[in-house]
Amino acid sequence: MYPDVLCFVRSNGEGMNILGLSAFYHDSAACLVRDGELIAGAQEERFTQVKHDNDFPRQSVAYCLRAGELTIQEVDVAVFYEKPFLKFERIIETFLAYAPLGLRPFLMATPLWLKEKLWMSEVIRKELKGFNGELLFSQHHEAHAASAFYPSPYEESAILTVDGVGEWATTSWGVGKGNQLDIRSELQFPHSLGLLYSAFTYYTGFKVNSAEYKVMGLAPYGKPVYAGLIHEYLIDLKDDGSFKLDQKYFNYCAGLTMTNEKFHSLFGGEPRKPEGPVTQRDMDLAASVQKVTEEVMQRIARQVKKETGQSKLCLAGGVALNCVINGKILRAGIFDDIWIQPAAGDAGGALGAALFAWHAVQGNKRSVVKGKDSMKGSLLGPEYRDEEIQAYLEQNGIPFEHFGEDELLSKVADLLTAGKIVGWFQGRMEYGPRALGNRSIIGDARLPDMQSRMNLKIKFRESFRPFAPSVLAEQAAEYFDLDRASPYMLLTADISKDKQKQLTAHEEQLQGLEQLGVVRSEIPAVTHVDCSARVQTVHKDTNRLYHALINRFHEKTGCPVIINTSFNVRGEPIVCSPDDAYRCFMRTDMDCLVLGRFLIVKSDPAA
Repeated sequence: MYPDVLCFVRSNGEGMNILGLSAFYHDSAACLVRDGELIAGAQEERFTQVKHDNDFPRQSVAYCLRAGELTIQEVDVAVFYEKPFLKFERIIETFLAYAPLGLRPFLMATPLWLKEKLWMSEVIRKELKGFNGELLFSQHHEAHAASAFYPSPYEESAILTVDGVGEWATTSWGVGKGNQLDIRSELQFPHSLGLLYSAFTYYTGFKVNSAEYKVMGLAPYGKPVYAGLIHEYLIDLKDDGSFKLDQKYFNYCAGLTMTNEKFHSLFGGEPRKPEGPVTQRDMDLAASVQKVTEEVMQRIARQVKKETGQSKLCLAGGVALNCVINGKILRAGIFDDIWIQPAAGDAGGALGAALFAWHAVQGNKRSVVKGKDSMKGSLLGPEYRDEEIQAYLEQNGIPFEHFGEDELLSKVADLLTAGKIVGWFQGRMEYGPRALGNRSIIGDARLPDMQSRMNLKIKFRESFRPFAPSVLAEQAAEYFDLDRASPYMLLTADISKDKQKQLTAHEEQLQGLEQLGVVRSEIPAVTHVDCSARVQTVHKDTNRLYHALINRFHEKTGCPVIINTSFNVRGEPIVCSPDDAYRCFMRTDMDCLVLGRFLIVKSDPAA
């Protein structure tokens, strides 16, 4: 029988090491918390280079132990981010409700559950060979809520978590005060805002649980002409944000796909084939589901505000990675401020589970610094010393130049000013889906062709995908309609009016992907077609070197903004090691690679 979290008691919390784990769905991860402090965290995909790796996070655990200078025997508590029995209960009840239609997926899932997942405590102890501490299980949305509130800069706040599904919950809200979480309400499967969005992700030809952000990026190219159909047939939305989905149009309960023939008939055809051409209908579908999701989220947020009376909101769950929605909630003025967990998806469940055990279960107090979260810039992954990097370069016969820090910053700023695309590999790897300046590909945001160059020759991805700006926090308000920090690239904001360009009559008439290439601002490479941007404000106290680089670029050009995109190519995770970075560099048209204090320049652009 599984130990319940409430039966865990420890008389002395000093020196307690808690290992949080998420695994076996997607984005497996591990996180180490010591006495309430985040020591380390990483996703398994970064080590295996398997996108969204869902296997047990063996290498992530090994890294966390190294970072904490621990052996597994010194870990006091391990916490898994959900309760397998509750999840299996949902799978069985869903099958019974839809039988015999759900027989095939049920028969496919059952052997793995009977062999491994129902015996998760044995699986975990086997994987954590030598671990003799307490083994606990939080609920999925408890882990999300803990990841949202405990690292936040608030003494108390409302909490909202929205994703596809955990055990049963798909949406939950409550209040965090001090060290306690009070989950007051939840919406249960199969009624899920995350699964509604994923259904349209599938229907428009993108990969579920992986490419929802592509739908968000595609939406501004379309018009929400199908929003009325979604409201009329798919979702019964109430004023308080509660809703029900009409399961006649979906297949995720009883089949192996997200949508069915009724859905396809309603929207005029079969799903787009992956890698097929993106049509105006796909853009309009993306715009429509984005608009409906925004409306649902704002209604929920207003109800949470009404019920809790809180002035601040913390967000987590996969839907919280939709930065357009986050920006609209903020600008609607529902709450005075919002904070979003940078690892808002399942990877962040490992972090939330560990913090839940430390604060909610053990009863240890939180220490909040006003206006500052405790995520350490979300730079919680492995780092490589210059000696290690140099040894790698020399062992592989890779020519390089070595610079002191000041000289390196000037050199890279000059390269950016000359229109070069630079792989930038520094310090600790980011925890969560966004590259925040340590595993990044960077370029000059002022160049009109930079977006297409990066998409087609560096990232090998769809031409419509926008890039994010990294901007000095001190100058952010000059370029963006943003009055607060956005360090984790989880808020969109409009480009400041005085930085926008006046469009010609012809340019204003362009539709769909015809809008690509139109110069809309002084920083066109990071300006989306609706004149918005997914902003990352860069702060000296959390990423000193990246801040210094942008500042040097600012001194040379008068512009405090550069492009920042994740250091990877389409279909692969962000790079982790110098070897990952070098191999990615050589497979693309990147011009230069900076590994620590070492600069590698391609002698032949075609190399």
